[in-house]
Amino acid sequence: MRFSRRVFMTVAAAILAAPVCAAEKLNVVATTGMIADAARQVGGDLVDVRGLMGPGVDPHAYRQTRTDIVAMTRADLVLWHGLYLEAQMEDFFHDLEGKRRVVAVAEGLPKDALKGHDDYADKFDPHVWMDPALWSQVVTEVRDSLIELQPESKAAFEANAAVHLEEIAKLATYSDEAMSTVPNEARVLLTAHDAFGYFGTAYGFEVLGIQGISTQSEAGLNRISELVDMLVERKVSAIFVESSVSDRNIRALIEGAAAKGHEVKIGGELFSDAMGVDGTYEGTYVGMIDHNITVIADALGGEVPTRGMQGKLSAGS
Repeated sequence: MRFSRRVFMTVAAAILAAPVCAAEKLNVVATTGMIADAARQVGGDLVDVRGLMGPGVDPHAYRQTRTDIVAMTRADLVLWHGLYLEAQMEDFFHDLEGKRRVVAVAEGLPKDALKGHDDYADKFDPHVWMDPALWSQVVTEVRDSLIELQPESKAAFEANAAVHLEEIAKLATYSDEAMSTVPNEARVLLTAHDAFGYFGTAYGFEVLGIQGISTQSEAGLNRISELVDMLVERKVSAIFVESSVSDRNIRALIEGAAAKGHEVKIGGELFSDAMGVDGTYEGTYVGMIDHNITVIADALGGEVPTRGMQGKLSAGS
């Protein structure tokens, strides 16, 4: 069949006038809320992100469900933390690597920037999100993973990442300023498990956890007794509970100190291995760390805005 020049030009004009189809959204699955937030911030409208572990979920003990397995085997990209954080899922991820694009976003961090693991000689402390400077490198890894998968969207991913990294830089500045107001003698941070080691290094705090780096570590009676004696001897006034760890051991410390005539209060609840409720400011990485910094500084005698660096923290945070 031959087309007249008039018909050909009409068809060509229609093709040129038609809108260019946007790149198809990438289906991304992330283990922790922190990684899911990074993927959403960098991916923007070009990604659909599903986070497996919601508020209050402990990644050290988490095991994939059937629904998780289906989601990950159908995903374009699976992002997990690594550094033995998702200890119960590692074998699954290594098996999945042969079928899907799977990236452990914290494994590429410089080893000289990482802290050793208390329980495993060949492992590292995975809680790198507690230092915004380290977490920025993880965000960059998320950006590069998205670009590798969808290179035609490189400019958008880079622009989104630049905006988010600037937000994290402002968070780091606020954190430095807030922590500098805490008196030196009060710089002891005691929590349910040892998730704040990078925080301690970044801001000059002595950090103590009742349990070790993993919540799977057991806190024995000797450990509780030693910490009670420390609280009394050093007159520590506040200790902290965590949103993803039982407060049973924290209560035992408070009762033990009280039995020796020393009052210790709960300084507040901190987000350690999981963020706040989805859809809230504390349900983002920036809001999570803003909350922690503000709560810690306020409880230990520092000077901080009541509602955090941007005035966005929920009342009572």
